Amino acid sequence: MPEALLDDISHRRYNPLRGSWVLVSPHRTKRPWQGQQEASSRIELPSHDPSCYLCPGNKRAQGDVNPDYESTFVFVNDYAAVREQQAEYEPPAQDGSLATRLLKAESTTGKYYVITFSPEHNVTLADMPASTIVPVINKWTSIYTSHLDPHSPLAKAARPTTIPPSGSTNGSLDSQPKQQHRYMQIFENKGQAMGCSNPHPHGQIWTTTSLPEEPEIELHNLRQYRREQGGSHLLEDYAKLESEKGERTVVENSSFWAGCPWWGTWPFEIMVVAKEHKRALVDLDERNKEDLAEVIAEITKRYDNLFETSFPYSMGIHQAPLSGTKEEIDASHFHMHFYPPLLRSATVRKFLVGYEMMAEPQRDITPEQAAKRLRDCGGELYRRKL
Repeated sequence: MPEALLDDISHRRYNPLRGSWVLVSPHRTKRPWQGQQEASSRIELPSHDPSCYLCPGNKRAQGDVNPDYESTFVFVNDYAAVREQQAEYEPPAQDGSLATRLLKAESTTGKYYVITFSPEHNVTLADMPASTIVPVINKWTSIYTSHLDPHSPLAKAARPTTIPPSGSTNGSLDSQPKQQHRYMQIFENKGQAMGCSNPHPHGQIWTTTSLPEEPEIELHNLRQYRREQGGSHLLEDYAKLESEKGERTVVENSSFWAGCPWWGTWPFEIMVVAKEHKRALVDLDERNKEDLAEVIAEITKRYDNLFETSFPYSMGIHQAPLSGTKEEIDASHFHMHFYPPLLRSATVRKFLVGYEMMAEPQRDITPEQAAKRLRDCGGELYRRKL
């Protein structure tokens, strides 16, 4: 069936990363941008907010004072969802009962960090030039490296580093992690629509002794593809295919492809994929990091230009586990997901409810239509012209 026909008929698309399907219904919304239109919005915030717990020199909730940092700043999350130390939990012995078969639990511990992207309170990644995003990538890399299992194949590729400061004003370290963590999830929630309570540009880094479900599902399918395809890497092949086709590409450079994936669920979802096999941040050289910063800057700027608003999203990095088998590490492929909720305007959102919750994800605008809209949103950031 010619792919052009898929712009007009309902159909399902397969996601090889998750082994799942998404329902696409393009006939429901032929022109998704012809909805409620909002006036262009400007970020009306001060460059420094004395009440912000992330601004330089301010006091945080637990009483620590932030240093007068000039680039990025990292501290241990004052209200982490997982604790580093807690009471030991021993699952009950498997005795064949219904309870031991169906009511399972396991303990997980971890260490959580907050990372600010800039000392400026009134900017976002969309406002930051690529050169100022590179230090953020370097800090991500440093934190990831500091938590690597010393027996991991990645440890040989990693440059020596130290664990980031715990948040004390003198930059000293309270302690090393209490035990080896299995996975590190680096992410950013931008905007109130995505549950972000502080507009200061920042992200989070959660490390846990368990492997979370989403990366585990992806890793399973990456390994399976590699075994079935004689050592080829799923996402390396996918980036090559998409770069050649072009209709779902938003932006790309020598190191990364970024576009609306064939199987995307969210209306303007974007995935960033390393064109060559890169297992994790530690595999990126200086040119790769500069290219990644350029792609992040372009994506976030185009998002804001799309509806001329500060575009909300959740962004996360998927890469090799901190600790794992050689097969797991070698099958991993560095990529990023951007999941934005907006559909038609700054206030019209896509909700995953009803059919999506009970059956399978569904989308109206096709990835090809979304990619074209985002390609057309390049150029200067809209609010610089207001």
